[in-house]
Amino acid sequence: MRSSAVRELLKLTEQPDVISFAGGLPAPETFPVEEFTRALGTVMASHGARALQYGTTEGYTPLREMIARHSTRYGINVEPENVLLTSGSQQALDLIGKVFINPGDHILVERPTYLGALQAWNAYQAEFVAADIDDDGYVTASLEAKIRSGPKFIYALPNFQNPSGITMSLERRKRLIELADHYGVPILEDDPYGQLRYEGEHVPPIVHLDSEFRSTDGVRYSGNVIYLSTFSKILAPGIRLGWIIAPAEVIQKLVQAKQGTDLHTSTLAQIAAHEVAKGGFLNEHVKVIRAIYRERRDTMLAALDRDFPPGITWTRPQGGLFLWLTFPEWMDAAEVLRAAVATRVAFVPGESFFTDGTGRNTARLNFSNATPEKIREGVGRLAGCLKRLISSRLA
Repeated sequence: MRSSAVRELLKLTEQPDVISFAGGLPAPETFPVEEFTRALGTVMASHGARALQYGTTEGYTPLREMIARHSTRYGINVEPENVLLTSGSQQALDLIGKVFINPGDHILVERPTYLGALQAWNAYQAEFVAADIDDDGYVTASLEAKIRSGPKFIYALPNFQNPSGITMSLERRKRLIELADHYGVPILEDDPYGQLRYEGEHVPPIVHLDSEFRSTDGVRYSGNVIYLSTFSKILAPGIRLGWIIAPAEVIQKLVQAKQGTDLHTSTLAQIAAHEVAKGGFLNEHVKVIRAIYRERRDTMLAALDRDFPPGITWTRPQGGLFLWLTFPEWMDAAEVLRAAVATRVAFVPGESFFTDGTGRNTARLNFSNATPEKIREGVGRLAGCLKRLISSRLA
C-alpha cells in the first residue's frame, strides 16, 4: 500500500495562501448547511434513539428506496435489495476488491484512471491491464485484445472521467457492452459525477444500456454491470455516503465484507441525508451546483486559452470537476509542480493516474473548489511557471 498523491498534496493546500487545483473538492458554499441543520434537529426530535443506534449493514431502508426510485430516472430499474449503502464510494471500491479480487487477478482500467481505485485494489494485489482512451472514452478498436487477457472485470468512469474529464460516447458504451458480453466479463461503472453535466446531451448509463442489450423487455436490471455512485458531489463529502447497485446475490456478499469492515455506515448520516434529500430538494440543489461549477469550468478554460504558452493542450469537459493537461514530451509535471508550489499554486501531476509509470508530462486540474477570481489568478501563476521553464530550456 502507498499513500495517495492527492491526499498528500491536500496537506499542502490546507495552507490559506495556496490556490489549489489539486483535490477533487466540491465548493463548500454549495453545501446545504441550513438544510442539514434543520434535518438534524428533526431527526433527533423524531428518530433520535434510532439515529444513534446500530443499524443494518445494508443501510437505512427509506434511503435505499429513495436511491432505487431516483435510479429509474436514468433507466436503472432496481429494487432496494439491489442497493447497498457504503461509507463513501471509496469504500465501495474497497469492498469490490475484497469480494472479487484474488492476488494476481487482472483488472482492465482506463489509461489514465482514477487513482483511488488503483489504491484500493493494490491492497488486494491486483494486476492492472490499461487500455487507451481518447476524447470518446475507451478506444474500443484496440480494447478487444486487452479483454482477451481474461480480466476479472472492466472498470469504467464513463461520465466526466477522473482524471481526464472526458465522457464515453454512446457508440463506445454500446461496443464495450458487446465486448464484455462476448467474453463474459462484468463491468464496474463508477459514476460519481453523472449529474454534474453543464452542456451537451445526457448519455444513458452503461448499466441501463446493458439492460437494454440483455433483457427481453429492455428495462429490467440485467446484473452484468455493478454501478457505483455517491452523495459526496451532490450533497456533501463529509457525510461519507455512497452506494452500490448490484445483483442481490452480489449485494449479500458485499454485505458480509462490509460487516467485517465497519458493521454499517453511520445511521445518523443516513437518516439525516434522507431527511434533506426527500421532497425534491436534491433535484433543485443539483441545479444550483451545476450553475456554479459551469461558471468555474468556463473561467478556467478561458484563462487557459488566454494565458498558457503554445505546445500545451487540455481537455474541455462537458461536466464533472476536472480537466487534463498534456505538456510537451520533455516536460516533467513534477518539476512544474515544484515551480508552481513556490508561487503558491498546486495541482496533481498525472503520473499517479497511470499503472505503468508513464504520464510524466500530464496533470489534472480541479475547477470546482476555487472561486473564479482565484482560478484566474492561479492559472496566471501556473502559466508564468510554464513560460519560465520553456524559456530556460530554450536559453
